[in-house]
Amino acid sequence: MRPSEYETLRPEQAIDFQQELRKKICIQHLSTEIRLVGAADVSFNKYSDDIFAVVVILSYPDMKILEKVSIKTATKFPYISGLLAFREVPAVYDAWMQLQLKPDVMILDGQGIAHERRTGIAVHFGLLANVPTIGCAKSRLSGRYEEPGNKQFDESPMLDKNEIIGTALRTKPNCKPVFVSPGHKIDLKQSIELIKTCVRKHRIPEPTRLAHLLVNEFRKGFEKDSSIQHSLF
Repeated sequence: MRPSEYETLRPEQAIDFQQELRKKICIQHLSTEIRLVGAADVSFNKYSDDIFAVVVILSYPDMKILEKVSIKTATKFPYISGLLAFREVPAVYDAWMQLQLKPDVMILDGQGIAHERRTGIAVHFGLLANVPTIGCAKSRLSGRYEEPGNKQFDESPMLDKNEIIGTALRTKPNCKPVFVSPGHKIDLKQSIELIKTCVRKHRIPEPTRLAHLLVNEFRKGFEKDSSIQHSLF
């Protein structure tokens, strides 16, 4: 199914599609060298059809921006918890297709397998784009965990019954943890280590922090006669 067709789905059909995607998830050790890291973020008003998306490519591990694509599109798919990928992925994928550089790993602002059907946006996008993906979310969607310690990089496993589906990671003392889970073609241990390497001065790792800043800047400064902005640095 093409992303452009998502808005025709009823919620129950979207859930059925997630169950099909779940069968294709591959959580495995990533053996290739990581030189480029990508990140995506989306901005929208849940009462509006407009969707703003940014994909940014950074050198790794020094976190220098090499390329970014900003895109505005629209969707009719409703705002439903657990199904947000159906609103967000089409816009992110449109931006992805405009990239000249493709990253070795993509980090998405949302869940990987730490999702009730194991199909958060990082899983969904990873399967669609056939790229290793990590979900790094600012809030928990699924799974139980104990609060990690208050030191930087203290962590606590997220569990669904007896299955580990992610990690609550303290990136800064006295700040809420972020929630890390693999999406596709990478394992949990590598996902955690990569997120740690991407943390600088802020709670949010640098790739998704920059994507968040860029998408909000794009949304605020959007010119009606331009639906795509593409920059190489």
